Amino acid sequence: MVKASKPKAGSLAFYPRKRARRIYPRIKTYPESEKPRVLGFAGYKAGMVSVILVDNRKNSPTFGQEIAVPATVLDCPPLKIVGIRAYEETKKGLRVFTECWSKNLPKDLERKVKLKPNEENLKKIEENLKKISKIRLIVCTQPRISGIGKKKPEVFEVEVGGKDSKEKFEFAKSLLGKEVSLKDVFREGEFVDVIAVTKGKGTAGPVKRFGVKIQRRKAHGKERHVGTLGQERPGKVRHTVPMAGQLGFQTRTELNKRILKIGESGKDITPKGGFVRYGIVKSNYVILEGSVPGPKKRLIMLRPAIRPGKIKFLPVEIKEISG
Repeated sequence: MVKASKPKAGSLAFYPRKRARRIYPRIKTYPESEKPRVLGFAGYKAGMVSVILVDNRKNSPTFGQEIAVPATVLDCPPLKIVGIRAYEETKKGLRVFTECWSKNLPKDLERKVKLKPNEENLKKIEENLKKISKIRLIVCTQPRISGIGKKKPEVFEVEVGGKDSKEKFEFAKSLLGKEVSLKDVFREGEFVDVIAVTKGKGTAGPVKRFGVKIQRRKAHGKERHVGTLGQERPGKVRHTVPMAGQLGFQTRTELNKRILKIGESGKDITPKGGFVRYGIVKSNYVILEGSVPGPKKRLIMLRPAIRPGKIKFLPVEIKEISG
């Protein structure tokens, strides 16, 4: 008789499976860039649409034909550059050297954190550029412009690309106090990585959490549980044993999502009555090929593809977009 077996359900790559620290993630790793540019952006997930486009992938069986592709719409109002933070390399890793805040801070930023402008620290950074290894922009979102219907902005860091610290600093200095739109960072046809906190599903049992087989009716005790918690020796339960616990609300990264379209007017993409459980996209938006982790209204982080394939840019020819 053939032995009934299958690979273990549930990956151990994500342990410990606990809740994310906050509802929007931080980008831990950035790709290298020789040109000075902003290496990240963020937008609110509005909903999904169906895009009819011409398939221009050469090895595809539908090459040259019109195909329907599921796509995700992100509401992307411009980001406000409120500060610059400089890092120096130490034996224990990166350490904050200093930071400076813009003079014209938005009023809504007080809902999140109270700050005092200190552009004097720009001189301190400029005098110690030899010590500094990385420069990041401190940005805040503008949810009032979006259709999410809230006032308190999110504040996070975005790294600046460039050859050396001087080039990065001059580029960051030119952006301080200004707005950066999506078109300043990405272009249509480019591949990006998506980082977000997934939908939270609370506490779940081992069957739903790991795909454990349900026990037979005559099983001793419960049915929706693992048959054994482990071997007799060592006398402890290992962390690899599928058990009940937190499911969802965890930071996940999906690689190489193609940008199908970047628009400036949300009226072009919003269906009649608005997106369900979101509303009306009022400002800039981006359409990404495929799905994106997280529920609607959640802030989604975008960065240039850190692990691109052979094709780093693939132009798009869109025929129709339907909600």
